[in-house]
Amino acid sequence: MTLRKSWVESANDVACPFPLNNLPYGVFSTNRLEPRCGVAIGDMILDLCAAEEAGQLQLAEAPVFDVPYWNDVMELGPEGWQILRDRIEALLAEGSTDQAAVAPLLVPMQDARMHMPFVVAEFTDFYAGRHHAENVGTMFRGADNALPANWLHIPIGYNGRASTVVVSGTDILRPNGQTRAPDAEKPSFGPCARLDFELELGAIVGSASQMGAPVSVAQADEMIFGYVLLNDWSARDIQAWEYQPLGPFQAKAFATSISPWIVTRAALEPFRTQGPDRDTPLLPYLEHSAPMFYDIDLSVTLQTEDGPTCTLTRTNSKALYYAAAQQIAHHASSGCAMTPGDLIGSGTISGAQVHERGSMLELSWGGETPVDIGDGQTRSFLLDGDTVTLHGTAKGKDYQIGFGTCTGTIRPAPIFP
Repeated sequence: MTLRKSWVESANDVACPFPLNNLPYGVFSTNRLEPRCGVAIGDMILDLCAAEEAGQLQLAEAPVFDVPYWNDVMELGPEGWQILRDRIEALLAEGSTDQAAVAPLLVPMQDARMHMPFVVAEFTDFYAGRHHAENVGTMFRGADNALPANWLHIPIGYNGRASTVVVSGTDILRPNGQTRAPDAEKPSFGPCARLDFELELGAIVGSASQMGAPVSVAQADEMIFGYVLLNDWSARDIQAWEYQPLGPFQAKAFATSISPWIVTRAALEPFRTQGPDRDTPLLPYLEHSAPMFYDIDLSVTLQTEDGPTCTLTRTNSKALYYAAAQQIAHHASSGCAMTPGDLIGSGTISGAQVHERGSMLELSWGGETPVDIGDGQTRSFLLDGDTVTLHGTAKGKDYQIGFGTCTGTIRPAPIFP
């Protein structure tokens, strides 16, 4: 597929992350506008609340863009999503007869503040990257027993906290927690000393399933409204003490950051690709025939408070072992109901090479090999003042699909009363 031309000139630059091919959804505000739904096009945002009021958009009998979240649109279902995309494309395409009416509804991105694009109903984080799982398993159990016995058969996950999912740009407070040093007789309480990022892709469920009703992988794929970059911040020392026997809890509950733009499934269609070769066949309910993975280049940069910015890792979402649709199908297989606004984290995405590892835990190999970040500095884990930024781009022949950045700056832990 090639670049689709828009009358918004900035959208036609081959380096632009938001061409007409993309049209990601977000929520923005300005000094004079309250938070509202918008679509990114070039270096502008189309104000959909204003477009609906002006009669340029009508998806339902009642307005759906008069609220600062995309959940109402999600509930229109895949048919409504396609109608919306087709209409926005028609409004913004080169030669559109609506250009004169729509141009006043554009807002410069530089004047906008981004907000959470949807109300998170539930958050589930999976562990679907094989290289990451093997690296972590090797560190803690040895290479011969790296993967748990169930890992090649089932997408492992846990239910996280929707209440602490935040939009890119939100500062992250270093969490307090209970830990125990290997040579200590009893645990202690205080700020996390091994704070980490996790490079993930988040899938947003747009269509509901009924309690007690499983869905196929193909049906699960149709339920996905779009994707965001996701950083599931992790307190490794807190996790090491608390996770037996029920898994992650406070070490993951304090914050999860997402990018502000929802990149739709339709925008990513040209970048579908087959999944990994499997040495262990999956059970039938997890099998699929159509490509369910995406070719998305991912990277993470670290900027220190008083020093350089460096690239920590470069990888690709193709490194995942289980696709989002498989994760959702497994989630619903027990009869668990899926809800519009559910956020599904992929788990850390790491490649086979050292420079492709998606967390500090792996990059520093548990702190044994500190990472050189330039200017004479190293990192084993994150320090206060560090800013971590996730990047994601799907690259076409003469255009690219961008996600915007997912960034967060570490601030000191609050003083416990």
